[in-house]
Amino acid sequence: MSTRPITHPMPAAVPPLLQTGIGVVAPYDFALDRELWRWAPDDVTLHFTRTPYAPMAATVEMAVHISDPELIARTTYDVLAVAPLAVAYACTFGSFVGGLTGEHALVDAMVGAGAPAAVTTSGALLLALRRLGVNRIATVTPYTNDLTAGLTSFLTEAGVEVVATAGLGLIAQIWAVPYETTVELVQSVDSAAAEAIFISCTNLPTYDVIAGLEAALGKPVLTANQVTMWAVLELTGHTGIGPGQRLMSVR
Repeated sequence: MSTRPITHPMPAAVPPLLQTGIGVVAPYDFALDRELWRWAPDDVTLHFTRTPYAPMAATVEMAVHISDPELIARTTYDVLAVAPLAVAYACTFGSFVGGLTGEHALVDAMVGAGAPAAVTTSGALLLALRRLGVNRIATVTPYTNDLTAGLTSFLTEAGVEVVATAGLGLIAQIWAVPYETTVELVQSVDSAAAEAIFISCTNLPTYDVIAGLEAALGKPVLTANQVTMWAVLELTGHTGIGPGQRLMSVR
């Protein structure tokens, strides 16, 4: 009887998947890293960094604090060691609170810090609306009234008409808002006058409601995290994963 050990052939070596790196600068209270990953194809990796913690509620004060171009430049620099091809500032109110000038300053700050290309959430929204040919929208936000009004001002300045809006008045734990609440709010602002709906705030979970709402309403439903990922993926030559989401299929 043979005592020779049983051996198995070694599997053929598989080369590692080439990865495109994308940097994501998020506010210190951002809680939805996993949601952004859901739009990323297998050959894209996300490298997250956050602004330094500050004990603030989600108010205009916080929006102004985290929209400081110098702060965003320093935070962008923190992620450059892994050589991302583009960097996204994933925050809606931090990128609209200063108007169009403030949004442009944030992009300039990221590029000035060394990002090969950069986009903000609010800038990505404008790009998405142009790509879809949309000029009139309704908006849904988790914000207090003054921040919701700030989003309207930003869009108006950019030539986008806001036909209806609604907010939840929250200043904390926005990531805990259930899908049902968001869906009801979207349904409440929809009308024939709105060519699309925008759900604001990168800390508001939305991935799983987009396709269903679009099918039910018969129009594009855009969200903060969705437009951010769509735009930054485009900067790197990639297409996001979002079955049933119009923005992800538009070319």
